[in-house]
Amino acid sequence: MRVLGIETSCDETAIAIFDTERGLLANQIHSQTEVHARYGGVVPELAARDHVRKLPLLLRAALSEASMSRHEIDAVGYTQGPGLQGALMTGAAFAKGLARVLNRPALGVHHLEGHVLAPLLEQPQPDFPFLALLVSGGHTQLIGVERLGGYTLLGESIDDAVGEAFDKSAKLMGLGYPGGAALSKLAEQGRRDALRFTRPMVDRPGLDLSFSGLKTAVSIAVASGHDHADVAASFEQAVIDTLVIKIKRALAQTGYTQLVLAGGVAANQPLRARLKTLMAERGGEVFYPPPILCTDNAAMIALVAALRMSRGECDASAGFEVRPRWPLVALSAQI
Repeated sequence: MRVLGIETSCDETAIAIFDTERGLLANQIHSQTEVHARYGGVVPELAARDHVRKLPLLLRAALSEASMSRHEIDAVGYTQGPGLQGALMTGAAFAKGLARVLNRPALGVHHLEGHVLAPLLEQPQPDFPFLALLVSGGHTQLIGVERLGGYTLLGESIDDAVGEAFDKSAKLMGLGYPGGAALSKLAEQGRRDALRFTRPMVDRPGLDLSFSGLKTAVSIAVASGHDHADVAASFEQAVIDTLVIKIKRALAQTGYTQLVLAGGVAANQPLRARLKTLMAERGGEVFYPPPILCTDNAAMIALVAALRMSRGECDASAGFEVRPRWPLVALSAQI
């Protein structure tokens, strides 16, 4: 089965083609960074407009990359939520229109389920069940993944997500938007023990997290004149240490021996290296997608659509509904 996936949840427009026998055949991604950079954040209306402009172009590019015609597509998957309502609606309307023209089934996919299962696009793959650390956009969650569609929320950030803390801290240092990657690059030049930032909530029981205090600590350090590279390195180290402590607790609580790191921050190399060491010491294994599949992409949407359609799922009507707010654990209640 050849599934075309469409992703438009926020500020990336993406189309991919996944073949259940041959794997990923095409993966086209357009970033809207230049569109939103001047505003210091994503402007929802501009995001939706840019999706409208880019979707037809990316469709042609994906079909060309896969050496296919649109009539060889067997099904269409699209991001139904969570995300920006206008952005989601543009992708859903394009997907359902394409499916109707081709007389093919379509299926709305949960964006976060795509991130959690993205490591299944490559070998080796994790086996169910496993622990997932999801660090994507406004989400930082520890999730028990029992099976496709079976998810348990173990802990989450009660305020800023990791990605938000990175971007806001980068902005405080004048690194622009989005600044997470720039902050990590700057951190390579700094001393990770230069400033002793707190490791939030590690002295409390449970698996919830908090990162807004770290952002405040960065603001104070920058205002005090500390070297920006040292601030970046110390901040990044504090985030990694905090995540590792919570992951250790989650592994002990669940008994899982496999860990999946998913979402945009999963591309952070120091975090990857630390988790690889952690899991090796515990006799387990960590999995993460290649960097291109850590950020928002349609390959993960096509994959999840293929997995769900293989067990008989598809949209019941030609219409569509988007879900800007849609907890991942809500999928478990549908089983």
